[in-house]
Amino acid sequence: MTATHDHDDARHLEFLPNDGPLRENVRTLGAMVGRMLAEQGGEAFFERVESVRLAAIRRRESGAGISGMAGRLAGLSADDAEALARAFATYFQMVNVAERVHRIRRRRDYQLAGAAAQPESLADVLGQLKQRGVDAEELLAWIGKLDVEPVFTAHPTEAVRASLLEKEEAIVKALIAEFDAHRPPPEREADAARMQMALTAGWQTAEASPVRPSVQDEFDHVGYYLTGSLYRVLPVFYEALERELKNVYGIEPELPRLLRFASWVGGDMDGNPNVGADTISETLRAQRAMVLERYIGECAHLQRALSQTEDRVEVSAGLRERLAQYTDEFLEDAMAIRPRHRDMPYRCLLTLMRARLEATLEDADNGYPNAEAFEADVALIAESLAAHKGEHAGLFAVQRLLRRVRTFGFHLARLDVRQDSRVHDDALAALLGDAGWSERPKAERAERLRALAAGDESFGDNDDETAERLRAVFATLADARQRYGVTATGPYIISMAESAADVLAVLALARHGGLVDDEGRVPLDVAPLFETVDDLTNGPDTLRALLADPVYRAHLAARGDRQLIMLGYSDSGKDGGILAARWGLQRAQVELLEVAEQAGIELTFFHGRGGSASRGGSRVTPALMASPRGSVGGRLRMTEQGEVIHRKYGIRALALRNLEQTVGAALHASLRPRDPDEREDLWRERMVTLAAWGREAYRELVGDEQFVPYFRTATPIDVIERMTLGSRPSRRRSMRGVEDLRAIPWVFSWTQCRAIMPGWFGLGSALERGIEAYGFEAMAEMARDWPFLSTLLDDVEMVLAKADLDIAEAFSELSGELHEHFFPRIRGEFERTRDVVLRLKHNEALLTDDKRLSLSIRLRNPYVDPMSLLQVDLLKRWRAEGSEDGALLRALVACVNGVSQGLQNTG
Repeated sequence: MTATHDHDDARHLEFLPNDGPLRENVRTLGAMVGRMLAEQGGEAFFERVESVRLAAIRRRESGAGISGMAGRLAGLSADDAEALARAFATYFQMVNVAERVHRIRRRRDYQLAGAAAQPESLADVLGQLKQRGVDAEELLAWIGKLDVEPVFTAHPTEAVRASLLEKEEAIVKALIAEFDAHRPPPEREADAARMQMALTAGWQTAEASPVRPSVQDEFDHVGYYLTGSLYRVLPVFYEALERELKNVYGIEPELPRLLRFASWVGGDMDGNPNVGADTISETLRAQRAMVLERYIGECAHLQRALSQTEDRVEVSAGLRERLAQYTDEFLEDAMAIRPRHRDMPYRCLLTLMRARLEATLEDADNGYPNAEAFEADVALIAESLAAHKGEHAGLFAVQRLLRRVRTFGFHLARLDVRQDSRVHDDALAALLGDAGWSERPKAERAERLRALAAGDESFGDNDDETAERLRAVFATLADARQRYGVTATGPYIISMAESAADVLAVLALARHGGLVDDEGRVPLDVAPLFETVDDLTNGPDTLRALLADPVYRAHLAARGDRQLIMLGYSDSGKDGGILAARWGLQRAQVELLEVAEQAGIELTFFHGRGGSASRGGSRVTPALMASPRGSVGGRLRMTEQGEVIHRKYGIRALALRNLEQTVGAALHASLRPRDPDEREDLWRERMVTLAAWGREAYRELVGDEQFVPYFRTATPIDVIERMTLGSRPSRRRSMRGVEDLRAIPWVFSWTQCRAIMPGWFGLGSALERGIEAYGFEAMAEMARDWPFLSTLLDDVEMVLAKADLDIAEAFSELSGELHEHFFPRIRGEFERTRDVVLRLKHNEALLTDDKRLSLSIRLRNPYVDPMSLLQVDLLKRWRAEGSEDGALLRALVACVNGVSQGLQNTG
């Protein structure tokens, strides 16, 4: 087969109805990739890629083993292996693009048809709420409470260069242009040329820099989405909600701010020595610069659009007064306005507003003091247009800018700060001159900290390096409050929080750093993070003790009696397995809500979800509808990480869809959570036992004294540790056990070897024991009717479908004698879990109920499988040669990057 032949990547698959355009896009992009590979690597290289691809397809279709394909891929030179891995990665990057564009196409089809609302759209959610008896008054009351805040984090499974993201965007735009069936051939040919150019230039660009990214690099990556697609679509989201409120309820309310964004990049100190006071300060400065530049650009656009002249239309008196004021204050800029434009009041004012924004950017005295002052100027223009027949003469564009300013302010995204409680203890040990501080009982530590947290006592001058670094952090937060405003920084999150003392420690250290307001209070929201199974179990007692503490209760009263609790989906899963973790999180929310209600405070949960199911990854609507009643309450804060950010927000149309789904799900779960079910008490009682069985099975595996050596040889963790993916180390401390490994590389490693063990291990054993104890029908009823369990099983089923235990076995064999000790247990539990999930769901094959996801996985398998087998061969050779930097490592990195993009939700 030559590169000029028809290349139908999907000919072996049965597509869903109405998926003809998807198949055509896959075919077209596959043919383009083939031509590019032949051009760049030669016809022989292309033929090798094709032969491996077709062998992978035949292997999947026949159910044959992997030995034949593994033999075909063994012994390649490092350069040939790297090129082959990159070729397959390029193929399914195009599959990813085709699927994303098809999601946009399906959304358009729903909108064009107009008959039925797209599931999980705003129209669908509002229609369901109306059917369930929600009237306009109740709806608007809840809309007024809504506060949805995605929190973007740095993520070491996603480090694609912005230049490559831009090339992907060019391909997406060209494919979207194809929606117009009436475009002439020359335009189609030009788009095809642009796509081929983007593909080829991308092939000639390294996927990631060989230099480990700095915190600034990570910020630039997150900023790409915040100032790109999200900045663009934010007002479109509000317009969509206004439209559906009018369509469904017949109302046209003035909507409050419902959405805002936050970030951890530059403020997440937990385990990252590269983050501290300097990165906090620099990130806040950079975020302000980014958003100010966007406003400057938008004002320039509005200058040209609002060309109204004084002889044709009136403007408000307030606007004239502001123009006169700014003419005096920015005389040089006013004099630079062309004489022919001086009869255009809107244009003149916007010119001077730009001058004031530029002064703000330079920290000049005549800059805007805050975002509210700029918002007032924009509102002044909007009010004048509305009062003088400007509704269709520019008001729409001005209102879009107003939406953005109310959301992004002068800070773009709130910057959270996070640190490990053990670091606080180290600092306190020095400040108090007490080397045994961390070993003291929790109550004793809380008692000692109370006066320090209240400001009744001060620390001495015993700062060591750790204490000084923390003092500088809080001093920087105090400065940021004055310089950037109170909305620029978010909560202070305490990792590994175990007691009230851990929270009081932050208040005491904040005072030590000078973070105190004019009333002598610490103006900081402190959020304990409960992230292990034990921490989740003990969380309600911790909160109860905290709320009983008079010093903390006084602090909370000053913060509006609102407490934020962060729930960790990552370490809880790594600690106890997926079933114990999910149940621990569910039960903790119920019990924490009870404690908060008894104390009369408002509780908000911050969900620390990752991309993979084993780190809490799940579709937002079923996840929220399965959550405990009352746990949303109009407020939703959740992390967005790595490849999840790109998948959700990389394309404007999909960013809009995800914002609508997230806000719609939060509104639905707040207004009409799932109905009470009298069976749930029994189900919860059983789940306590099931979770314990699941944790027992999981801990029996990972607690084996030989498990860490096995993990380090049966997965590519040693490659991942060497990759320049993130700015922080992959371990918290020396690798004594899985507890000391960060959850992201833990999950990432198991995904790379295709076992994806953290996403299912222990569940099968627990469910089997449940069937023995309670009967099959009772367990099937729970799986069908209890959203908590049904959602969990859906997530696990997806993981099982992406796993490949034959390939996982090839990786496992790299562990030598440990393979026979561990792998039969892993395979046995996998088969047990798969079989019991299928039985409970009354299905014969995985993903029977999700044809689209099944198709998506099958589209990628012919490209992911060869890269996995290449990785096994390269890993064996690399380790045998001493695990040195060089060509073999570069080829391994290409395989890791490719597999992670193919499987998508990897870490």
